[in-house]
Amino acid sequence: MTSAKRSPHPMLPPVFWVVFWGTLVNRAASFVGVFLALHLTNDLGMSKATAGWIVGCWGIGSCVASPVAGVLADRVGRRPTMLLGLVLGGLAVLAIAFVSDVRLLFVLAFLGGGTGMLYAPASNATIADVVPPEQRQRAYGLIYWATNLGLALGFAIGGIVPDHYLWLLFVADAGTTFVCAALTAWKVPETRPASAHHDPVLAGLAKVATDVPFLVFAGLHFAALVVFTQFQLALPLDMAAHDHGSRAFAWLMAFNCAGVVVLQPVLTPLLRRFDGSRLLAVSAILFGLGYGLNALVPGLAHGLAELGLGSAHTWGLVLYLAGSAFWTVGEVVGFPVAASLVADLAPIAQRGRYQGAFAMVWGLSMGCSPILGGQVIEHLGAPALWLLCVAIGGLVAAGHLAAAPARRRRLAELQRSPGATESDRGHQNTTES
Repeated sequence: MTSAKRSPHPMLPPVFWVVFWGTLVNRAASFVGVFLALHLTNDLGMSKATAGWIVGCWGIGSCVASPVAGVLADRVGRRPTMLLGLVLGGLAVLAIAFVSDVRLLFVLAFLGGGTGMLYAPASNATIADVVPPEQRQRAYGLIYWATNLGLALGFAIGGIVPDHYLWLLFVADAGTTFVCAALTAWKVPETRPASAHHDPVLAGLAKVATDVPFLVFAGLHFAALVVFTQFQLALPLDMAAHDHGSRAFAWLMAFNCAGVVVLQPVLTPLLRRFDGSRLLAVSAILFGLGYGLNALVPGLAHGLAELGLGSAHTWGLVLYLAGSAFWTVGEVVGFPVAASLVADLAPIAQRGRYQGAFAMVWGLSMGCSPILGGQVIEHLGAPALWLLCVAIGGLVAAGHLAAAPARRRRLAELQRSPGATESDRGHQNTTES
């Protein structure tokens, strides 16, 4: 009697696919993170420095709300936390489209970033609840694939919107957020494990704050994301300074997202055999090189034009696209590994809190990135910022390689712990092999 051949890609649970489609719908019009700076400078006539602080408030709001989101996901539940974030986040984005007062925009950016960030820790914890460990890297990779497919469609739409009507994009953003909320309310049940012991709020947060391997990973990932998220402010402003406006930037971001959509299904199966820390190191280097190439754009573009190979304007756009190709590959290489690693490092009772801390890293980087980018461009110029990105990428890569042994030991301890499930114990970890 022969046993059935086991599929290399077992079916993922239905709840995961609801989250997948909700993510795709929501991200098909997620414009605030990348068009807010252009809306503030083009539509409202603000200075680059002021725009940087307002965009930074979005990230700061995300950072402050992330640990709260993690606690809510663990204590109140995944489903109500997701719904709260989607509804309130959509309302904040809708308000930004119709407000011009600077002080009110600071408040709305903070509230929008904070309420919007409630969704991510809860949805990521939901995935960890329903997807077995050996399938998590694949599952988080699919979520990131859906995110980028949605963003690619959205940026293509953004590329045809005139510069002074960018506020319309925020209205569309709010609409798709409400659709995602309706889908979540209809089809996503509560997945928080009923058997998990739930620590008091502060005690649970303290466990995250004293997990040294996780904190080292979070610090390194933060530094990498500060480089990666330079598309919020510095990249569109640098492109605009070289006569590539919001439409060119929208098409560049669409190219980035489409690149992830094309490359992720091809590269993810090939990358599973490699050590997770090395993949994170390669990802950081690619981020640095991708943005570092921007420092060469003006000189190379004019040099190629003088050789009679085309216009400087065309070559400038080609070179910006080439730089984005580097950090696009960096996303595909590193982000699914990072998301899966966080899920594997988290004890069951603290899944929401670990995801909240991970979201906090994203929020903090999105807050610091435009502030850093705006200040460096204002005082030292864009080339200095792009060279700084190269240096940070190299340092992060070295840090991931140095932290790899302690990270592996921590994962092995979790697999042997009494609270681990049978699938956890039997799982040959794919993020740190």
